[in-house]
Amino acid sequence: MAETRSELTIDVRMRTIFKIAAAVALLWCVWKLTELILLLIVAIILAVALDAPVSWLERRNLSRATASLVISGALVVMVCVFVWLTWSSLFNQWQFLTDQLTKTMTTVALYVPPWIYSATTGPDWRAWLQSVGLRIGQSLAVALTLVVLGYFVTVYLLIDGRRTLAWAVAFFPTRRRARVQRTLAESREVIWAYVVGNVTTSIFAAAWVLVWMMVLHVPAALLLAVIAGIADFVPVLGFVASVVPAAALALTVSPQTALLTIALWIVYHATENYLLAPWAYGQRLKLSDLDVILAFAVGAQLAGVIGALIALPLAALYPTIERLWLREQLPEETVAEHHALTRSSRA
Repeated sequence: MAETRSELTIDVRMRTIFKIAAAVALLWCVWKLTELILLLIVAIILAVALDAPVSWLERRNLSRATASLVISGALVVMVCVFVWLTWSSLFNQWQFLTDQLTKTMTTVALYVPPWIYSATTGPDWRAWLQSVGLRIGQSLAVALTLVVLGYFVTVYLLIDGRRTLAWAVAFFPTRRRARVQRTLAESREVIWAYVVGNVTTSIFAAAWVLVWMMVLHVPAALLLAVIAGIADFVPVLGFVASVVPAAALALTVSPQTALLTIALWIVYHATENYLLAPWAYGQRLKLSDLDVILAFAVGAQLAGVIGALIALPLAALYPTIERLWLREQLPEETVAEHHALTRSSRA
């Protein structure tokens, strides 16, 4: 019997090749410009947060440029005044904290089985602690740099952001611009709720820690309050992590004070999650603890500290994206059930 041979012919047009090459080039550019993209996202979040006071001044007969410079300048002045008034105390308290953490690690090593200690910190816990501190410091330095650079981009967005936004919307076909405008409006509400809620809860967290650490006579109360306030910008996980230095310093007073400090952290954490956060964030930003942890983990893995922070409002935007842009691709009952679950969680 004669053997039949089949041939497979693949016809790839030059236009398809160019499209694939363009997609690869775009992905390469996104990868190379990751920090710039993060910078732009930070600037957009800051601009949305500052737009309300800028618009308030604008309604009182100030030009957009003047109002933007007044508000952004006032923000810088407040930060500089706080640093100027507290820098000496914070620096001394930071040295005391690092010394106490070292002593605490040494004490813990006497009571923890060697195999557990080696599995968690490695054979040299001092080198492990320095490595962790170095990574955290590098991430914070990158985050601080992006925030500072983002501040200057924010000033531009405040002054000329409306025209820039109109220029970007013009890329979309006319039939889709109404949907784009609605997405932008809801995104603005989510970002505003995120910024206001985060700042509010962080101020409450810092005030709670400062008052109780002073009442309990725990050293470096101001530094612990600053750490708690900054850490609280990462909901759920941030404030929990800030209990470690507080408990270490509370041990210098007494073991009972350390236990009471941990209890106070638990009380505030529960209060923030179930009472303060719903009030501060309002109904536009409703994420479960699981959503927050997953968004934080993904954002931190992709882009460090900044990625962890901006992942939360991006995750909160998904219901809007699903409802406005993915409705035709998803089963109708999926969108309806997701919308009903979202509404019930905000009730």
